[in-house]
Amino acid sequence: MSLRRQLILVSLLLLTLPWAGCQFVREIEGALRQGQARALEATAQAVAASFADQPELLYPWPGRLAEPADTDHTLYARAAGAPIIVDGYADGWPEQWTGRFASGGGAQRAAFRYQAATRDEQLYLLLTVEDEEVVYDNPGLSPEPNGDRLLLQTWLHGKRQQYVIATAAPGSVRARPDGRRHPGADAQRIRGYWQDTRNGYTLELELPLAMTGGRLGLQVVNISRRAGSAPVMAGNIGPLDTAAPPWLVFSPTPLRAALDAFATPGRQLQVFDTAGWQLAQAAPATDSVGGGATGDGNGTFWLLQALYRRILASEDTPPLPRTAADGRLAATELERALRGAVDSRWYREPEGGSRTVLSAAAPVRAGGQTIGGVVVRQSSEQYLSLTDRAFGHLLGYSLLAIGLAALGLLTYASVLSWRIGRLSRAAGEVVDKGALQLERFPRSRARDEIGELSRRYADLLAELQAYNEYLRTLSRKLSHELRTPIAVIQSSLDNLEQEDTRDQRGVYVGRAREGLARLNRILTAMTEASRVEESVRGDPLIPLDLVPLLRDLLPAYQGAYPGHQIRLDCKVDSALVLASPDLLVQALDKLVDNAVSFSAEEAPVRIGLRAEDTHWELSVSNRGPALPASMQGQLFEAMVSVRENRASGGVHLGLGLYIVKLISEYLGGSATASDLADGSGVCVSLRLPPEKN
Repeated sequence: MSLRRQLILVSLLLLTLPWAGCQFVREIEGALRQGQARALEATAQAVAASFADQPELLYPWPGRLAEPADTDHTLYARAAGAPIIVDGYADGWPEQWTGRFASGGGAQRAAFRYQAATRDEQLYLLLTVEDEEVVYDNPGLSPEPNGDRLLLQTWLHGKRQQYVIATAAPGSVRARPDGRRHPGADAQRIRGYWQDTRNGYTLELELPLAMTGGRLGLQVVNISRRAGSAPVMAGNIGPLDTAAPPWLVFSPTPLRAALDAFATPGRQLQVFDTAGWQLAQAAPATDSVGGGATGDGNGTFWLLQALYRRILASEDTPPLPRTAADGRLAATELERALRGAVDSRWYREPEGGSRTVLSAAAPVRAGGQTIGGVVVRQSSEQYLSLTDRAFGHLLGYSLLAIGLAALGLLTYASVLSWRIGRLSRAAGEVVDKGALQLERFPRSRARDEIGELSRRYADLLAELQAYNEYLRTLSRKLSHELRTPIAVIQSSLDNLEQEDTRDQRGVYVGRAREGLARLNRILTAMTEASRVEESVRGDPLIPLDLVPLLRDLLPAYQGAYPGHQIRLDCKVDSALVLASPDLLVQALDKLVDNAVSFSAEEAPVRIGLRAEDTHWELSVSNRGPALPASMQGQLFEAMVSVRENRASGGVHLGLGLYIVKLISEYLGGSATASDLADGSGVCVSLRLPPEKN
């Protein structure tokens, strides 16, 4: 895979930028959620506090608060939002029925469904009665009702009031009292309309809410024409009941007015009694909690908005519970509020896609007890409109950053690939017909890894060229070194064959032995470097003090070279290094031997030791010829010698300083050679790092 493709794959890591940004936005959204929850809980508490110690707002008839709730028989009337026309038809009523009562079975059964609503202090009832055979009232048979009818019970001034509604034909109906009537209770104020249906009949009624006394009982009487058939009754009261009828739960007008004072756009406020029946509601202008704020006007592109909502959507968020047709709300936060705690929950709007709703509930207290709860709901659209814009900006900036970074990486990869390709081509073109052409290989000046690689290649090729040059001159050097001892041996052997004198033969044998010894020294010098390399690889390093070592070696050098003055110039008391004593002595032997061989007779050879900032400098200097300018950079290479034209009886294959270089590098230092400041000689130095305690 090419470098460009590798960098393109690496650039895919930049996709973590949007992910990290989304996590950041999630954190922001979480903080906003917590803040909104605390704020909405505070709102619910404030609304609940306004109703505290005012139980008459929630319970116009105090007796209902004292009695336990009877959820099976209590009737619930919702607050109608529009005028209701009493015509016997279900037009204008919700499709959901509040409750159903039934008894009996088969043909002998009575059943009906009901809805109730209040508006302008009037109570409206809609009953759909299931009756296979409708029997109308016949006043000619008896003054008492003798057909299908509805019994309606109320409670006024502590006494039960009962009314009957029957008709001889479909149409308008009026109630009439059934039994003793309380003074001031006018049955004619209960009016309605009777309409036949396919499965029975519909009865729609209107009566003053004050006539109920907060209680209402309904009982449908189904009459059959079959002989011996008894009437069948169904409802929330029985024919033999003498107690007060069940309670009627409705929305008190003063409570609604007090709650409307807290109404704000985007929030829904509800008040519930201790049984969970809704008593009042202040809802936003639209059906959706949140006032219809969909965020379309916040300038966020709809696709980005949908993407953001999908990212923030939580699968475990439950759907928003609604107030049921019977007026009760089954919500966890309300249940906790009715137990005296403040709580809030997040829900998902089923019809709102990924939109969420926050619902907070607080208890309403009076006299030290909880008498109800306040529920405040608000859509997440308000704060999501803020995070929508933030997410849009984040996504835009992230895409821009990814695009720029990808373009930059692609450009960088192209340049890098071109540089590496150029280096590869230059390395391939540097060899021409077996010869190295260094001028074809460019030495880069770039201060990066590729530039360093180019310079290292150039150095390697230069060393390779020097080695090739050495190989080309090796035969000449070996020929020069080997010709003399071979000639000596050959001439000695020739003369030995022709000489009969014993003494003279001994001279020739001695010369031959000297030639053999010279050949042996040449072979020894040629293999010495490889032995040093092997010893370097396995010789351990130990702490070593250079000062006593040099003082011990000085007499040995003075005895080995009696014709020269060997002097020690040491101005330190101790110089600790990490080194191998044998290798260090071997390097000093080479340096001293090299200095003596170039030094004039009786000229001093100085061994010096001094401390520098970062290293110890061990030097050997001599008086003699200066270094050739053409060999300044090659003195420490193998088979490089400047003694080619010197008349010396020793063997000089250019391996001495090479061995010194190997040892110094193994010890972590370096070796250098330079002319003396006055040009009177040469100084070769070893730079060794100090031991680190």
